[in-house]
Amino acid sequence: MIIPDLNLVATLPLLFLSAWACVLLIVGLWISKDRTHVSGWLTCLGLIVTIVLVVSAPEVSQEAFGGMLAIDGFSNLLHLLFLGSGLLVTLLSLNYLKQHDIERSEFYPLLLFSVVGMMSMAMAKDLIVVFLSLELLSIPLYVLAGLARTRTGSQESALKYFLLGAFASAFQVYGIALVYGATQSTSLASITASIAVHGSTPLLLSGIGLVLVGFCFKVGAVPFHMWTPDVYEGAPSIVTTFMSVGAKAAGFAALVRVFFEGFELVAVEWAPLMAIFAILSTIVGNITAISQKSIKRLLAYSSIAHAGYLFVAIVAGGQGDFSDFAASAVVFYLFAYACANIGAWAIVIALEKTDDIGTAIGDFAGLARSNPGLGVAMTIFVLSLTGLPPTMGFVAKFYVFRAAVNVGYTWLVIASVATVLISAYYYLRIIVLMWMKDGNEIDSSPVPLNFVVVLAAVTTLLFGVLPGPVMGLLEKSIQGIF
Repeated sequence: MIIPDLNLVATLPLLFLSAWACVLLIVGLWISKDRTHVSGWLTCLGLIVTIVLVVSAPEVSQEAFGGMLAIDGFSNLLHLLFLGSGLLVTLLSLNYLKQHDIERSEFYPLLLFSVVGMMSMAMAKDLIVVFLSLELLSIPLYVLAGLARTRTGSQESALKYFLLGAFASAFQVYGIALVYGATQSTSLASITASIAVHGSTPLLLSGIGLVLVGFCFKVGAVPFHMWTPDVYEGAPSIVTTFMSVGAKAAGFAALVRVFFEGFELVAVEWAPLMAIFAILSTIVGNITAISQKSIKRLLAYSSIAHAGYLFVAIVAGGQGDFSDFAASAVVFYLFAYACANIGAWAIVIALEKTDDIGTAIGDFAGLARSNPGLGVAMTIFVLSLTGLPPTMGFVAKFYVFRAAVNVGYTWLVIASVATVLISAYYYLRIIVLMWMKDGNEIDSSPVPLNFVVVLAAVTTLLFGVLPGPVMGLLEKSIQGIF
């Protein structure tokens, strides 16, 4: 029996965070409920140490666990996104959990385990690892969605998320089995080699389609988006904040890795399907968001639309020499979306008093007068989500549209731009309410929340004005991987 080269040193950030989560789970047994914030600060420490380990890792691409994991520029960039998102959400949770009386020490280890799943998804070079990572990412989120056990809405969201997630996982496992039957392997490199010899077969295409179904559920793309509005609305807002950024980014990270590396030789077969998902998600997400009265449901349908815009860049994968640029565009878009979305949800958390007070779109009326700082920040986030200059969201949309134009999908870009105009209606309505309508006085947000909002707003503006160095770094880091 040949023992595979584990290369544990290369996976040190992943191993450290996994161990830290286990230790935190045990330590939480001795921490009283009124001192849960100690677990929160320990979580921040673990995430910061992991970020340092990722940044200090050598730039050379490596493989671990017998080629099942890849440690390269693409995975490291996504790791920083996952860890940064987890850190900001942890800071937000320190006050939110206490305010809503759901302080439970298991919140923080579950969050870390989910981050570990996200990190391994970005590194996965084997379909089995992709599935295991997807489950490690999802199962803690099922529990976190039902964190507010006394609330019916939280219980309902957890049950819906679990049942539909299990259903989607079954599709993906079946798809992996079909791909294995067609190629005799679950390794992405071996799958590519098999396709190069035997070409496309109906069995292979069926497997690819079912694998894609699992990914579409995770990223909330139409027509597998049914869970998104209900789960976003029913789950605690702090959980929704983490879920809306981390789960979506991890899903697209795995999509890029699997389809750009493993299925690149049959891109002509799956690219039109990606284009259909893109146009359906942008149309359904944006049109349905117009009629929403809850800010949570509006942001949920907004996330569906943004999944569609990301699919616009995915269609360029594996086609000619444009895969690296398409992957860079996806990563840049995920960073832009994470900044704007976490910032917007942070403001929702600041305004939320109960399940019914502070979560209606009408509650934003007069925000710019009662709290100018939050009003200005929310304006920046809304402009970025819309895709208007001078924000990071505008540049992100430009890059994903350019990736699609490079491979001849100009019609898809034109249709997507039309849906951006639709989204402007419900996004700008929030700005009108904040600046031009009278509303109730709203208390200022706590200090940790202010830090998160300011950091997200400054980043969204800074990289919107100076995107060149960031995109250049992304292209340099990802060059030659896909």
